[in-house]
Amino acid sequence: MRRINLIVIHCSATKSTQNFPVTSLIACHAARFGFTGYHYYITRDGRVYQTRHENLVGAHARHYNQHSLGVCYEGGLDAKGNDADTRTEAQKASLWHLLQSLKVGKLSF
Repeated sequence: MRRINLIVIHCSATKSTQNFPVTSLIACHAARFGFTGYHYYITRDGRVYQTRHENLVGAHARHYNQHSLGVCYEGGLDAKGNDADTRTEAQKASLWHLLQSLKVGKLSF
């Protein structure tokens, strides 16, 4: 059984003007790691995709993967490529609900 005591939130590091759908994330990670490193991905419209089973160790936070879940949201850079909080209201709401559900019932696998 895998013990989860950390949820790591990432951004896809893509511009707010650039679409990066879940299929692009999966293809990018498959080329780098052979699998998707994040457990969940939240697109700009607020849709939450489970991209890796929670029982499987991810590839998203070196030295922390064994005991964490990785959540990534689409965006993270402004139109010029600078770091920015580009989360939409839909992403913020979905992220909140996902974190609450993970916290309440799924922190130990």
